[in-house]
Amino acid sequence: MRKELTETEKYLWKYLRNKQIGGFKFRRQQPVGRYIVDFINFEKKLIIEV
Repeated sequence: MRKELTETEKYLWKYLRNKQIGGFKFRRQQPVGRYIVDFINFEKKLIIEV
């Protein structure tokens, strides 16, 4: 996993964290199987890759 986010990831994370979009909880840099996804919402089974 990377410690530093890209500028695009920082911008997106600003809106995803703290349930700011629709009240949905997102996590960042989360292992899923043998992959590490950029952002994930487990409730809606939604993955966002940047």
